Amino acid sequence: MANIKQQKKRILVSERQRARNLRYRSTIKTLMRKLIEESQNSGADLTESARALEHLIDRAAAEGVIHPNNAARKKSRVARIASGAAGA
Repeated sequence: MANIKQQKKRILVSERQRARNLRYRSTIKTLMRKLIEESQNSGADLTESARALEHLIDRAAAEGVIHPNNAARKKSRVARIASGAAGA
């Protein structure tokens, strides 16, 4: 356990950041999985769910949760799935 006050504060901040990062990453994975399932099960319009997922990916990249290149790759994949192209 840390003995210095600043180290104690840093531990608390790191824990908050870790929880936030985990929420973003987990939600992105879940929404991606749902988007893939929706695209395979029906030919329904996926634009709304794809748009929400892209927005979440942008927020995660802006806050530094994921790398910008990772965000671009995920958004490209979302667009490809939403357009109905093969190769999810």
